[in-house]
Amino acid sequence: MSRARRAFAASLGGRLAALMVLLAALLSGCAAVSVSSVSPASYLAERRGDVLTTGRLSAAAQEVLRVVGIDDCRERPLACQQTLTRASGITEEQRLSALSELWLEAALAADKAFDLPLIDADHDPVLDAWLETARHAWAYLFFTDRRPGERAFEDRQTQVRDYYNYAAQQTMARLFRSHPQMQEERGTGSGASPTTREVGGWTLFSRPETLGLSHAMPLPQELVAASSLRFSGLRNTYRRDGFGAPLVAVLAEPPANTSPVAFAETRYPAVTMVLAFEGSTLADVLRTRNVEIRLYDPYRSRQVDLAGVRVPLAANFTAGYGLWLARSGFAMQALRTLFGASEGIVRPQIQLMQRYDPDRRIVVMLHGLASSPEAWVNVANEVLGDETLRQHYQIWQVYFPTNAPIQLNRNAIEQALQQTLSHFDPAGTALASKDMVLVGHSMGGVLARLLVSDSGKALWPLMAGELEPREASDPTLLRELSPYVEFHPMPQVTRAIFIAAPHRGTPFAKSRLSRHIASFVTLPLAMLDQLGERMLRLTQRTPAESGKAPLRIPNSIDTLSDQNSFVRAAARLPIRARVRYHSIVAREQALGELAQASDGVVPYASAHLDGATSEKVIVSGHSVQETPQAILEIRRILHEHLSSTDMP
Repeated sequence: MSRARRAFAASLGGRLAALMVLLAALLSGCAAVSVSSVSPASYLAERRGDVLTTGRLSAAAQEVLRVVGIDDCRERPLACQQTLTRASGITEEQRLSALSELWLEAALAADKAFDLPLIDADHDPVLDAWLETARHAWAYLFFTDRRPGERAFEDRQTQVRDYYNYAAQQTMARLFRSHPQMQEERGTGSGASPTTREVGGWTLFSRPETLGLSHAMPLPQELVAASSLRFSGLRNTYRRDGFGAPLVAVLAEPPANTSPVAFAETRYPAVTMVLAFEGSTLADVLRTRNVEIRLYDPYRSRQVDLAGVRVPLAANFTAGYGLWLARSGFAMQALRTLFGASEGIVRPQIQLMQRYDPDRRIVVMLHGLASSPEAWVNVANEVLGDETLRQHYQIWQVYFPTNAPIQLNRNAIEQALQQTLSHFDPAGTALASKDMVLVGHSMGGVLARLLVSDSGKALWPLMAGELEPREASDPTLLRELSPYVEFHPMPQVTRAIFIAAPHRGTPFAKSRLSRHIASFVTLPLAMLDQLGERMLRLTQRTPAESGKAPLRIPNSIDTLSDQNSFVRAAARLPIRARVRYHSIVAREQALGELAQASDGVVPYASAHLDGATSEKVIVSGHSVQETPQAILEIRRILHEHLSSTDMP
């Protein structure tokens, strides 16, 4: 090639290279799309994150705003909402879901900006924003072209339902804390009458009968959002996803009564609240200022009809129970009771874990020595965490003075249970009054066994050596003694579960430690008064007057000894033939002969009962009732009980 050709080729190549560089630079300025990889975690966070979970609007809401030409709503939220309300080019679902989230963002901001003392009945920007959040979510869920069932698998519907539930929760909390009419009505009345309130241009009315209770629930002192509570000590929190705001209603303590009250309904009932906006069309709903507050008992209502649609009702079944235990002070009170100190209890109390339901069978739980309902902290929660068991059972916990002898407690517990049943079901015809189940741990297991046993005349000889001839022929004294030495099975009970129960006593009660503790266990005068005038006189007699030493009332530790004459005689009493009973027994060591095993307190030989329908042996210490194996066994037995009785 000639020199001229080579020079031309080099010049052309240089110009082409420069042209390519120039084109690349120009094209790079026009490139609008690039691609990168996104991890599954980031994808889900972007897809499902929203103003509730991240503090930023969801991707769905941002998309709608961009479609209508809005970049940011934070500077002028009201103008943004108005623009979105009038904008075209989007569906009603997109509009309403975005407006609900925007109102939620505004409510969260306003809640920080306005203090409760500034609120008045004519203007409440925070309450207004919460109600607008709920109203637009309600409109989206029930008044757009598609029904909720058609969007069942869509993330956006789940988000909007959460906006509604949270707004309903915050609306009720704000009403209850800040509105003067609520303050005036708090703790007064029965809560059974419809009420109407005018607040900030909204008309709010309620019909408490939606609770579906057999009797009215008083107005609560406090409403606690279940979602705000976290509990240590409980293995699980049992919830049901659905519509509405799960709350815990904290009721006032019952007024002081001069006569002993055998039972206490829960002061912490679970309630689910729904805000229903007036209107049968979308336009009506978006125009109305009338809102109905509906309160439901989640134990009774699993689904509710809202705007012509049957939807599942949200619930939290653990929050009320956990709050009750956390605020009860049972641990210290149980110790004060054991040692006869002030502020202890002197009579058994039946603690209902939920409002009485005539259509659910009753499980009665009895704790052990120096204990309280806290002994069942996970047992009760796990039983009611089972949907089938929750629908067919209600739990009553017996809280009794563990310093009292077994004979006294057995009689007092039976009286308390019968009084409670008679109060709620005088005719004894309700399903709740039939096929009761007793579950007792340790000393509570011994008491449960005595409640289903027939003593006949077998225990009378125990008193022969304690009475002089004149006393033995005193009809009044014999009548006072009778409940403690002659008793019959509770007719309502058809199944019992005995857990680590020392039916034949325990040598542990004779140990140096136990005897030392027993020396501090005393019975207060208020408890001795239950014995009757003549029996009390026996405890005060002198040998010079009667030739007999004063009658010593044994304490609870005395009556757990394997040498105690009452325990030895009671172990031979027959259990009612109709009662199916089960044993759950603990052993500290997995190896070794079972007959010689012990849980550290109760020997296997004392906890074992011939004739039991089942016996479950678990490697554990004495507090075996809290182990997962024991809880599973209790649930299994309760399912078996349902299958063997006529389920409603």
